[in-house]
Amino acid sequence: MTQPSSPVSLTRFLIEEERADHISADLRLLIEVVARACKTISIAVGKGALGGVLGDAGTGNIQGEAQKKLDVIANDVLLEANAWGGHLAGLASEEMDHSMPIPDVYPRGNYLLLFDPLDGSSNIDVNVSVGTIFSVLRCPEGVTTPADEHYLQPGTAQVAAGYCVYGPQTTLVLTVGHGTHAFTLDREVGSFVLTTRGIRIPEETREFAVNASNQRFWEPPMQRYVGDMLLGNQGTRGKDFNMRWIASMVADVHRIMTRGGIFSYPLDSKCAPKGGKLRLMYEANPMSFLVEQAGGAASTGRQRMMEVQPSGLHQRVPVFLGSKAEVETAVRYHAEHDAAG
Repeated sequence: MTQPSSPVSLTRFLIEEERADHISADLRLLIEVVARACKTISIAVGKGALGGVLGDAGTGNIQGEAQKKLDVIANDVLLEANAWGGHLAGLASEEMDHSMPIPDVYPRGNYLLLFDPLDGSSNIDVNVSVGTIFSVLRCPEGVTTPADEHYLQPGTAQVAAGYCVYGPQTTLVLTVGHGTHAFTLDREVGSFVLTTRGIRIPEETREFAVNASNQRFWEPPMQRYVGDMLLGNQGTRGKDFNMRWIASMVADVHRIMTRGGIFSYPLDSKCAPKGGKLRLMYEANPMSFLVEQAGGAASTGRQRMMEVQPSGLHQRVPVFLGSKAEVETAVRYHAEHDAAG
């Protein structure tokens, strides 16, 4: 990965990508709108108790989860920012039951936007990093009023994806299919500035991120995989591992983007009836696109994540993503178990 020699704003970066025929003008403008919305969310997150944004909203989402006030605020910010620009045909949010076509009073574009407005919101009240995740698809040709089924495209169909992590710095990590790049918000200027061009995730790692409290519910291959890591240099892996877990996917994946590692949220007996814990369209697919573009890998444990054909807007899947060699190792454990019958 390289650091730019002179400041490059997100706007300049996107214009250069457009000139290189990597993105269209509408996609450039769409990403800029999402980035501006993320700046607004960053301000709300930064105010915390001073802005009266902490605590529960008293409502629930389609997932059956209690919403935080900032969940609702972030969702509204993204909806309002993207409704009128003319770049989208429709959008879908983890916080909404169904997708929403752009209102008839505004022009409609050729893209579909999916987002998790505030990932890791259980961490808001304790001042731990949270973030926004987004994915962009093309609206199918000939569709003027997209419905839920028009979003059910595999991750390989994504034209852009990104996340914004709200921590000590506000950092936007973006791919348009030509590498993964990081932009840091310059709060004095009010713009995102390119700080890492071409992120590369190390292939090998000694770090893993997993919710170990679910260990008793894991499938046998996951039990064996983590058990061998915990044995360290005395086991078959021949090296010691460290475990890291923030319980905010954005923060956990950002650490992996920075220094390598593997993030796992495997299938277990608690989430098996739903298919997994994390959402394919709002979390797994955009993160997989970003990770693969940074030289990493992403899998359900049994299939490349971005080749999963979605069956529902809120479909859930098991997730393994991060350093390529380590993801391949996790997949091997599952393959060996399945082959043994």
